[in-house]
Order: sequence, then structure tokens, then C-alpha cells
Amino acid sequence: MIEIKILSPCGILGYGFPKESFQRGLEKKPDVIAVDAGSTDAGPHKLGAGVGIVSKRAVKKDLELILAGGFDLKIPIIIGSAGGAGAKKHVEWTMEIIEEIIQEKKLFFKTAVIHADIEKEYVRNRLETNNLFPMKFVPQLTENDLEKTNNIVGQMGVEPIIEALENGAQLIVAGRAYDPSAFAAYPILKGFDPALAYHLGKILECGALCAEPGTTKDCIIGHLRKDHFIVEALNPIRKCYTTSVAGHTLYEKDHPYILHGPGIKLDLSECKFEQYSDSTVKVSGSEIEFPKQYTIKLEGAVKVAYRTLVIAGIRDPIMIENIEDIKEEVINQVQNYFDEIPTDEYQIIYHVYGKNGVMGIREPSKQISHELGIVIEAIASTQELANTICSAARSTMLHYGYEGRKSTAGNLAFLYSPSDIEFGPVYKFTLYHLINVDDPKELFPIEYFDLFNKEELKNDSN
Repeated sequence: MIEIKILSPCGILGYGFPKESFQRGLEKKPDVIAVDAGSTDAGPHKLGAGVGIVSKRAVKKDLELILAGGFDLKIPIIIGSAGGAGAKKHVEWTMEIIEEIIQEKKLFFKTAVIHADIEKEYVRNRLETNNLFPMKFVPQLTENDLEKTNNIVGQMGVEPIIEALENGAQLIVAGRAYDPSAFAAYPILKGFDPALAYHLGKILECGALCAEPGTTKDCIIGHLRKDHFIVEALNPIRKCYTTSVAGHTLYEKDHPYILHGPGIKLDLSECKFEQYSDSTVKVSGSEIEFPKQYTIKLEGAVKVAYRTLVIAGIRDPIMIENIEDIKEEVINQVQNYFDEIPTDEYQIIYHVYGKNGVMGIREPSKQISHELGIVIEAIASTQELANTICSAARSTMLHYGYEGRKSTAGNLAFLYSPSDIEFGPVYKFTLYHLINVDDPKELFPIEYFDLFNKEELKNDSN
């Protein structure tokens, strides 16, 4: 093969994409359709709670087009980080949707499911032997946190996906995976440069975010060749430029040109970005190193508390001027009233939008809006206690008599009625750690089976 074409429908499965863009991609006869379905961008909740990033309806809407397109062209379909966080619950949820579509659309796929779940005992052994390495700014795992952790996954590289392709899988549903893996696996299997394959995968995994105007909700196609690749948007309203593709290469990295992944170190310092046509970009010069020690990232989450919150607005300039003192005094009054409750069982947190609501203490601007949006958040050991503390903080601030107030009416304008919103469980990452492995595939078992239309099989047997 002198060229491999990889079709990426969207940034995350379920984000959606125009049918017309996808059809243009199919008309270019891609060799593989790959899509990333997950992320830790939204924090630990999805992994801990075992729920998806997007709705079942949205995922099914995307998969109906993707599965039909791959079936018609008889090309592999690869899904990475199925269900959002890639744990067993997420993979099973994705497979239920796929099976529904196969029954409805009368499709057939030889399927591989690659599991990414890691047993606690395996992690415990690593912890006891000091072979578990926290990433930057991550605390070391404790036995207590490990015991409470309910979902642990490992982030797979391309190797398990390549094995599934070698064994003839037409549909690959992978648990938690390094984002570019779903895109890089097929071309690496076919002998293409791994550096270019991974770099292209890094760009394609976010859909058309590398184009202008950029979005994750549209299709993109990559043309991988011997010593370069071409990135092409599939919607006429979008174009790829050297600046947009190079800019996206910098996306979500802690270093401008070094990118670490399972078993790789991608070096993009010598990359060259050229305008290939008025709407496509040619990229060359990607380089890769394969460290002697293969490293995999583990992710695990635990439920730590419950949350209740209230959203309100403030417009009184006197209150706005004194908001910091008012916030502290409200906390003091709540603590004094509930003096029988240990203060380590709950926490009151403020998010003041219009005054450092996004960047907090890192905000360089001293400008304050004429109105403030405030979120009062109560975190507690039980939902009942979170509800209680939130209610107390809300009512205290609502009627707080700050100096200079000109009326005795309420200080807050509530967005909703009822004002207090019961959020539910709160999770934290207990595991964001690296481990060394001897075999890149040892933690990722593969299950093979055929998916087919049962009714059609029944009719054939009759």
C-alpha cells in the first residue's frame, strides 16, 4: 500500500457530525474508520460512576452511520475508550447499542472487544513493591484509597488493537485507550512509519478541530503516505491551514513538541507543515523513540463525598464590593449554628463568576463585573448533610445584613426554583499512575465473537 486513508467522524463518539461530511469521507474510499469515544477531560466522575460522557441516543445516532458505512465498504471500524472512560460498564453499554443497531440494520461483524480493566490485587502488588509511580502533582496511592476505588483501567497502546486486526476483527471495541491508538494501529500494522501514524492519530482524534473554523462535531480524513501525511477537512465550510494543523499538534500537551504515550516518545521538533492545497496540509518530519521500558498509565476513581449546589446572581454594588468578607462570614455563621457537626465532614465552596470565577487566584485581571454569578457548593459526607449545609449557606447569604445595605429584601437572585440542586456523589482520581510492563498486551485481554442479525439467521435456517 502506498497510502492509507483514515476517516475520523468526530472528536468523541456521540458528539455528532453532518451526514454529508461523512458521506464525502466514504466516497474517498477510506481504509479504516476510527473514532475516539472517551476522555478524562471531564474529571473522575464518569469512571467512578460508570456512566457515559454522552447520551445513548447520541452514540446510537453516530454509530448507525459509522457501522453502516464500514459494513458497506468492508473496512475495519475501531472505537477507542468505549463508553467514555473505557471500563467494563462503559464497554458493555457501548456493545448493547451496537447490538441494537446490528439487529435493526441487518449487519454482520466479526468483533473484538479489548478489555482495559485492572484488578485491585494487581495494583496492590505494585503498591507493595513500590512499582507504582504517580504522575506529576498526583499524590501516592494509599491502601485505604485503593480499597475504596471501584473502577480501575489501564490506557492501552496500539498493540492489542493490532492483534485484533491480525485476527480478522472487522469491528474493534476497545476499553480505555491512548487517544491516538485507535488511529495509529491499522497503518502501523501495514508497515507505515509509526511516528507519522501516531502524529496523524493525535490530529484526527479530535475530528475537525484542526480545521478552521474548528469543531469536534465534524469529519476529517488523513492520507498517510511513506514520508508524510495529508490532513483534509470533509466539510466545504472548513479548511485545513498550516497554522490550524500545527496549532492542534500543540493541543493537550505539557511540552510543545514532545508527546509521551504507551511505549513511545513522539518528537515533533523537526516537523514541517506545508499548505498542500488551499484546504489541505502536508505534514512531515515526525520522529519517534521507543523507550526500553514500556509504560502504561492507570486511572482509578473513588466516591469521596456528596454535593448540593445553588446558582444565584448578585447585582448590588455594595454587596459586590464586600463579597469576600460576606463569603467568609456566611461560612462562620453556618459553622457556629451547626456546632455539633465536625467541620471536617463538610465544606462550603464558592465559585464567583465575574470575579475570578474561572481562574481563581491565578486571574491577572482586577476588573470586576457590575453583576456577579455565584455558585454556592456544599460538599459533605452524606447527601442529607450536603443538602443541609447548602440550604443554610444559601439562606444565610440571602438575608445577610452587610454594612451599607439599603433594604431588607433578598440579596440573591436565584436562577431556579427550587433553588438547591442535589448533585449526588462526588468522585476523585485515586489512580493517575504509571506502571512498567514487560508485554504491552498483558493487561488487555481480547474477546472475539460474531455479531449478526438474529432474525435473518433464523429465516435462513428455515
